[in-house]
Amino acid sequence: MGWQAWAAVLVTVIFWASAFVGIRSASEGLRPGPLALLRLLVAAVVLGVLVLVRREKLPRGRDWWLVIASGVLWFGVYNVALNAGEREVDAGTAAMLVNIGPLVIALLAGWLLREGFPRLLVAGLLVSFAGAVIVGISTSLHTSNGNSVLGVVLCLVAAVTYAAGVVAQKPLLARVSPLMVTFLGCALGAVVCLPFAPALVSDAGTATAGQLWTAVYLGIFPTALAFTTWAYALKRMPAGRLGATTYVVPAMVILMSWALLSEVPPWGAVIGGVVCLAGVAVGRISPRRKASGPG
Repeated sequence: MGWQAWAAVLVTVIFWASAFVGIRSASEGLRPGPLALLRLLVAAVVLGVLVLVRREKLPRGRDWWLVIASGVLWFGVYNVALNAGEREVDAGTAAMLVNIGPLVIALLAGWLLREGFPRLLVAGLLVSFAGAVIVGISTSLHTSNGNSVLGVVLCLVAAVTYAAGVVAQKPLLARVSPLMVTFLGCALGAVVCLPFAPALVSDAGTATAGQLWTAVYLGIFPTALAFTTWAYALKRMPAGRLGATTYVVPAMVILMSWALLSEVPPWGAVIGGVVCLAGVAVGRISPRRKASGPG
């Protein structure tokens, strides 16, 4: 681990935090599907130019299945689910819920990679589930339209698809460059979102210039740049350890949304979010092995 990897982590968490605020702002003029499509198209164009200039090599053989899984789940489904979720809950609450992702990564690794299910992992999962329930109840009481529970569910879907994408991406990065992996993910995610193209044309005609530029920002920085720096770091450190670095994102999102959107989550959602993150922390604790030998 060198300073370059930690610098990549820092870039990732800053821009991913800004993404939650940007989505909340842009969603006032762009519906979830069109916003995801525009964001991914912008990112795919930017990264496509770099891939051509650098003459990056394409994946081979079975690696394409991992590319498809990551692109469809993380870039396609994740973006639409998160955009839809943020129309119902504030940016800070969404960030806390999505950060259950590192725990789901450990859970999927235990199942798909046969790493097992330690007791602390199961306990952490139960604690995080309780936190999500608290968030759902709190946001329901805080809003009058009753849609906040749907928003919580959508954010949890985003967390699961994010985790699945990381698990698929990790072995792929041993053979394919981070830049190519991110480009293909954006391109496939855009293909998944193509059914929203007519809606994008419609929304673009009514959205403000600020909302459209925010979507472009989301495509260039939190997607093209931050997903590439994430892949760069993921190639150089364990997925679980890297996932833990995103714990700082919710706090950054709450500060950004307070400063830029005058938006603060209800106290009940903050408490529930803290419980969620506590569950993630518990689930990521490695049990101590008993010392062997004399002494």
